[in-house]
Amino acid sequence: SELGERLFLDSGTLTPLLKRLEALNYVRRERDAADERRVIVSLTPAGRALRRRALTVHEKVACATQCSAGERALLTRQLGHLRTALKQSLAESSV
Repeated sequence: SELGERLFLDSGTLTPLLKRLEALNYVRRERDAADERRVIVSLTPAGRALRRRALTVHEKVACATQCSAGERALLTRQLGHLRTALKQSLAESSV
């Protein structure tokens, strides 16, 4: 649930994604011995290598946008507000 919250994904979306990453040997999923409902997800050595390679993606995207750092920051804030508003609207409509 913590990972889903950080990625804004529900378990129906996250579980198949994690299964694919596990099949590719990027992550390992294990049940928590203290609480069988929890799944502990950890990176494998291949997953850590992929993570290191992914660190350059942010830079490449920043260059590709041809936006200043200020413009990117503004867009990020606006997207955050949009996501919050959509989440709130969804929560209100399900009440």
